Amino acid sequence: MENLDLISIIGPTAVGKTTVAAHLAAVLDGEILSADSRQVYRGMDLGTGKDYADYLVNGKSIPYHLIDIVDAGYKYSVFEFQNDFIKAYYDIKQRGRMPILCGGTGMYIDAVVKGYKLMKVPINDELRSELELLPEIDLEARLTALKSVHNHTDFDTRKRLIRAIEIELYQQEHQVEAMAYPQIKNIYFGITVDRNTRRKRITERLHTRLRAGMVEEVEALIKGGVPVETMLFYGLEYKFIAMYILDQITYDQMVEQLNVAIHQFAKRQTTWFRKMERDGNNIHLIDGMLPMEEKIAIILQKIG
Repeated sequence: MENLDLISIIGPTAVGKTTVAAHLAAVLDGEILSADSRQVYRGMDLGTGKDYADYLVNGKSIPYHLIDIVDAGYKYSVFEFQNDFIKAYYDIKQRGRMPILCGGTGMYIDAVVKGYKLMKVPINDELRSELELLPEIDLEARLTALKSVHNHTDFDTRKRLIRAIEIELYQQEHQVEAMAYPQIKNIYFGITVDRNTRRKRITERLHTRLRAGMVEEVEALIKGGVPVETMLFYGLEYKFIAMYILDQITYDQMVEQLNVAIHQFAKRQTTWFRKMERDGNNIHLIDGMLPMEEKIAIILQKIG
């Protein structure tokens, strides 16, 4: 492990990534860097699955980073994540601890491990006005035609589609300045469970979080000043619960449609990670149903 800079624990939602990362951190004296595009927001807890208890291992609190770093209502970008990641990464390394990246947002993971050359993209009101006139199917076709790598969540809402097109066009029209970014020697571990188990976990977890107050969480965010349009932008739980609050769908419709959407999201995540493998990334797969001791033993053996 002498030359290893980063360990990445990845996989789709509901496979148990965080608990594996936390137990590994406890063994290696490590700290966790979250790679979740929505857990960056303060106040968005149940809807993003911030299971803080997962960071407590045998009475020891495992340090984590890149969670609760911006206010709900803000539209955080991959560019900002890349910069926030590298600051936290250097801090962990300088203190002699092991950085462990953990999450399921494929674009975020790729951006920091591969060192994407990103830039801050300004708002283009003229372009947005033009795109607002197009039907969603045309927006999807236009984004796909740009042939740049983009996050699957770019297709979740009209606003995401328009922003993704805006970013792609800006990057094509402007010279991307090289930014200082370290070459990170990383090893991937992908946590997997069979499809039926994952589906069962997703559905059970959804009902658990609804009972715990997920609708009330979204109501509180809206009452606190977060625009409904931004709730729709965040997608999944926030999108469908906001639609329910607006009386656009019934409670039962919200639960049913949200459940389907989360299953589809998990499938898109799995597709992304398979593409990573096709692109030459070696992902060591670990059966998520194994006892924790065995999962950690497999990782320790691989990293030497």
